[in-house]
Amino acid sequence: MQSLNHSKFNRNQTIHHPSFFTYHFSLSMLKYFILLTYILVMIGTGIYSSLKVKNSGDFLVAGNRGNVWQITGSLLATILGSSAILGSSDLAFTQGWAAAWMILTGAMGLFLLVFLAPLVKRQGKYTLPQLIGDHYGVEAKVIASFVIPIAWIGIIAAQMIGGAKVMNSFFGWPYGWSVVGIGSLFIFYTTIGGQISVIKTDVIQSFIIILGIASIAVYLYFKVPVNWVERPPQAFPFNISFQPFDLFILFLTHSTTYLVGPDIYTRLFCANSEKVARKSVLLTSIILIPFAFLITFLGVYAAHQYPDFDFRQGSSLISVMNHILPEWGIGLLVAAILSGIMSAASTTLLTSSVIVSNTMNEDLDSPVSLRQTKLILVCIGVLSMLLALEVTSIIQSLLIALTFFSGAFILPVLAGLFGFRNNRLQSNIAIVIGGSVALAGKIFALLGHATVGNILILGAFLLNGLLLFPGGRWIRITRESSETNR
Repeated sequence: MQSLNHSKFNRNQTIHHPSFFTYHFSLSMLKYFILLTYILVMIGTGIYSSLKVKNSGDFLVAGNRGNVWQITGSLLATILGSSAILGSSDLAFTQGWAAAWMILTGAMGLFLLVFLAPLVKRQGKYTLPQLIGDHYGVEAKVIASFVIPIAWIGIIAAQMIGGAKVMNSFFGWPYGWSVVGIGSLFIFYTTIGGQISVIKTDVIQSFIIILGIASIAVYLYFKVPVNWVERPPQAFPFNISFQPFDLFILFLTHSTTYLVGPDIYTRLFCANSEKVARKSVLLTSIILIPFAFLITFLGVYAAHQYPDFDFRQGSSLISVMNHILPEWGIGLLVAAILSGIMSAASTTLLTSSVIVSNTMNEDLDSPVSLRQTKLILVCIGVLSMLLALEVTSIIQSLLIALTFFSGAFILPVLAGLFGFRNNRLQSNIAIVIGGSVALAGKIFALLGHATVGNILILGAFLLNGLLLFPGGRWIRITRESSETNR
């Protein structure tokens, strides 16, 4: 076992030689230079994007002009937030290689979405609640517009938590000030540039994420090897800490939110065609598979080096890598993690704001609605900051939100996309009860009653389906009828 204060990795050691101090100073400033460059690029991109916003369509869906690489880059950067990078690596301490399922289940959901992507693009406009309202009536739209933003505040807060842990561990910034600083940055460029800003920054951020994580994994594997035989990590796909039933519950509560998710659907609405939407989803799902094992490798590596790591110190990945990587590696890791955090947070924040704005003003294309959306965006951002200051667990914040959403909306949205119609009261009851029971199950699981919690989560989907489908009917949806309904 090694200690985080082991002299081998002690960055406070110095050599008394004049030329060394100059060299050491320049290296120690490298990570600050990379951080400053990253912040300036994000601010500059936001300002540049704001000049391109001419109407509500530009602000909300980037003018429906996204090509394959733009939509793919935006999907990747949105998915690979703090929950994917920091959360998966932390799970590796308790689950070993099975922690890869956190991202792999997302890829599974996207594989299924490949077949639905054209339908989503064809039937959608700005938000998921609009699509739900078209299928189940205005009451269902109102419920979705109320529930989704509340649940998604937890996801935005999870990104702020991750960003604060990065700044605290690498730069020693206080947690509270880090939350405010990280939150203010992505709120700023999202507010002034809207969806154009989000997509442009996403493309840059997806490149930084993949380059950073891949480079660090290769460096550690070849330059700082470990003896895996001496203390082998827990196996993949299952082990004593992660059983098949755990994967089934993760699929229900996590994978399905990639199949039906407001942030994912918003990206598809921005695509310039159904073909682009489908190709982008397929390409994203393929890229996620190797990335799942790359990020899990970093977590497994950190667990092997420091098996007794105290999680109260922050994220295991950040704290451990801060003592192992060279300065350029730290700079890349910071940029990669912040890129994932900023992208996921900005996409979720904009999506939630548009949903709330649409409940107050049906005409999202009006100038008044655009100003209203920006004001709501800032308010939701501030609420997320307050939550991040109180709840410091990334995984808990994320999974609470996703579990509630999945229990309420997965089955209704899928049924609606395939042409199922039901009476409005029955549909609304199914949404409310499904979400409430799933949320109760997740709370039980977090309190230590995992079996009861998982049974409740499974029961939420069963109740949702039993309440939704009896008495309904299936209709055939064609491109022509869809366009007519608009």
